[in-house]
Amino acid sequence: MAGDAPVIVRVQTDDFDAAAETARLTGGGDAGAIVTFTGLCRDEGGLLAALELEHYPGMAEAEITRICREAVTRFSLLGIAAIHRVGKIAPGENIVLVIATAPHRHAAFDGASFVMDYLKTSAPFWKKEHFADGRTGGWVDAKESDDRAREKWA
Repeated sequence: MAGDAPVIVRVQTDDFDAAAETARLTGGGDAGAIVTFTGLCRDEGGLLAALELEHYPGMAEAEITRICREAVTRFSLLGIAAIHRVGKIAPGENIVLVIATAPHRHAAFDGASFVMDYLKTSAPFWKKEHFADGRTGGWVDAKESDDRAREKWA
């Protein structure tokens, strides 16, 4: 079953449509749960004008695919999708979408959380802040809280 589960991975500059992506992933009769997570760009209290995201082409997609395949196997998912945007993203715009389908809700929730926790810490993406006052910040360091979240899956 896990070998047949669809794994959709894309890194793109264009926005995504969560409803269309969910429809693309679902369709079988065995799904009892669909969990979607959409990560948005925050404005940090009006301070942020945009978040610039870069990735290591080819390697990012390969790592996200590896993470998704592990989630399919580990949680017996029926399908998984992970779509991550790159480029300059304004506050309120979509950054990332993860969709997990499973026979039961716990597996779908765990699968989606697992993918996000590993995506935040293992996939080669870099973020730079562009502030509303015209300043450009440095590259944003990884958060310790993201590392701790990933550790719960060890």
